[in-house]
Amino acid sequence: MEAQLRHQMIAKELGMDVTRVAAAVELMDEGNTIPFIARYRKERTKEMDEEQLRAVEERNRYLIQLDNRKEEVLRLIDEQGKLTEELQVKIASADKLQTLEDLYRPYRPKRTTRGAKARERGLAPLAEQMMASRDEESVIEAATEFIDPEKGVEDKEAALQGAMDIVAEDLADDADIRKWVRDYVWNQGILVSEVKNAEEKSVYEMYYDRKEPVRTMPPHRVLAVNRGEREEILKLSVQVAEENVLQHLARWFPKKPHHFLLETAQDSWKRLIAPSVERETRSRMTEAAEEQAIHIFSENLKNLLLQPPIRGKRVLGMDPAYRTGCKLAVVDDTGRMHYFGVIYPTPPVSKVKEAKETVRGLIEKYDIELIAVGNGTASRETESFIADLIKEMDRELYYIMVNEAGASVYSASKLAREEFPDLDAAQRSAVSIARRLQDPLAELVKIEPKAVGVGQYQHDVSQKQLSESLSAVVESAVNHVGVDVNTASTSLLAYVSGVNATVAKNIIQRREELGRFHDRKELKKVPRLGAKTFEQCIGFLRVIDGTSPLDKTPIHPESYPTVEKLLVQLESSPGEIGAPELKEKLLAVNIREMATSLDCGVPTLRDIVEALLRPGRDPREELPAPVLRSDVLQLEDLTEGMELTGTVRNVVDFGAFVDIGLKNDGLVHISKMSNRFVKHPMDIVSVGDVVDVWVIGVDHERQRVSLSMVVDR
Repeated sequence: MEAQLRHQMIAKELGMDVTRVAAAVELMDEGNTIPFIARYRKERTKEMDEEQLRAVEERNRYLIQLDNRKEEVLRLIDEQGKLTEELQVKIASADKLQTLEDLYRPYRPKRTTRGAKARERGLAPLAEQMMASRDEESVIEAATEFIDPEKGVEDKEAALQGAMDIVAEDLADDADIRKWVRDYVWNQGILVSEVKNAEEKSVYEMYYDRKEPVRTMPPHRVLAVNRGEREEILKLSVQVAEENVLQHLARWFPKKPHHFLLETAQDSWKRLIAPSVERETRSRMTEAAEEQAIHIFSENLKNLLLQPPIRGKRVLGMDPAYRTGCKLAVVDDTGRMHYFGVIYPTPPVSKVKEAKETVRGLIEKYDIELIAVGNGTASRETESFIADLIKEMDRELYYIMVNEAGASVYSASKLAREEFPDLDAAQRSAVSIARRLQDPLAELVKIEPKAVGVGQYQHDVSQKQLSESLSAVVESAVNHVGVDVNTASTSLLAYVSGVNATVAKNIIQRREELGRFHDRKELKKVPRLGAKTFEQCIGFLRVIDGTSPLDKTPIHPESYPTVEKLLVQLESSPGEIGAPELKEKLLAVNIREMATSLDCGVPTLRDIVEALLRPGRDPREELPAPVLRSDVLQLEDLTEGMELTGTVRNVVDFGAFVDIGLKNDGLVHISKMSNRFVKHPMDIVSVGDVVDVWVIGVDHERQRVSLSMVVDR
């Protein structure tokens, strides 16, 4: 397929202008990253965003894969001497891999099947006569001519059975038949879930006797029953109205098919078509469910990474535990650790008095303003301990429960060992918890994305696909925010557009040699950071308080001459960037007219003006800050109808989990999110949103709270 035709297909599928698609593909083929294209090549793509660009990239990759497979299939069939002009046209016009594989199916080398054995015994002519005959008698009469004990055809019954096996396979291999059956099963099929042992109790009890339409079964339930099947608790099957399928299969035969053909259709359906199509249907359901689960995880991860940082605060990080004690780490406003220790405020040691003295001393000595408490084991008791301590102290002090998912993964990593060689894995987690509060993005990029705990059934999906998707999300978030090249870790730098792990390490090494980077141009001397890498990454790297005020903005150096011309037009200088006088002039600029005057694209100039209006801006600061607490909330404190403020921690297909200050997050079911119909919880809330909720149910036995975002007046 020619590139132009491929671009047209993508444009039609995605509802885009073909020139935008062609430009995007061309830019990708030139080695440009998606964040770079989305930010700095807006004129060429007519302002396509990252989501659109990734969709184009995915479809382009798929169509190239399809073309390569077509060439291979044509070659394989041609080598068999069976490639007809009609088949060649069908293969060339196939727009899906599934369609292509259906066309190739009759020619694919098979294991020894009943039909293949019958062909070896010379029964193919009898199969043709069986298809052509109008009555059973003539077929029976013809069968006697094929009796040959030497070939294994002992009698006419054996001959008839062999011919039927051949016809059954041909029917099952017909591309049009398979497409119809596949579509029918998808649209009319029912997934039946049954328990293997009715007396066995498990978390899958709601699926012990359940039937749901294949096409509309919610993704999270598909993944749930799949897991139940893997754990050998559930038995799953796809059922359809068999008589409707058999009626359609009968149309493949000549008019008024005789008994042998009708029997063959039933055999073909039960033995060959049904098992295969059921596998395909289950696979399609799983793929759709996995795609949704990955989408959910990706959206939650993006919102988690973009949580606003809490800057300029000295933080005490606490990693709770029972037997081994609660680990403490004091970090300053730059994230540097100043103290590490252990206290035992919880059972079995319960040295509450000594623990209070230690924490009180740290708060006074280091002027602690915030306490970050991990939400894992013993977190509820540790939270109560901190809340009591805050009441006893005569100063403004708050704490926040920090989701510590993945902290143990980071603590045991090579990176953590390099950062804190003198601490063990358990001790490093307290530092990570404190830093997560100060700058979620900078700390969370150190952890494998799938370990941060904001998805649904993430362990049940394709791990390769999940990793690729989540890596793209992290890359997008890092480049959206920008990176201070003088403070960034290797992990953070490695996600910058165009920068790999080797270049990231080289940037750190060069920074250590210089003391700090003073301008963006100095990065050109970093080993392995060539011209193309510099072009891709430099706009996302910031040099704060450097020699050039433009280096702290997202303006690409390639646009610096345009900025200089703009400042001349405004009778200003680079030294005035950030000053009220320049901001006033910028707000008065007619972007379209000025772009023409400067021979610059409108989108690029718009971004330049935005960057000059708010130099050094962190886009995360526009989001709601996390809820800080000074007192603990117990499950026993809750009553139905109580109004609370909480932070959304996770969004799934059936609702959202909200942190209201308890050890376990409360659940707002999708039906309790709005007075209007809600298609998906993500249409209403995102991870990090601060929401008002009302308690509608408390399950003390299972420690669960049901919440509503709809006030019941």
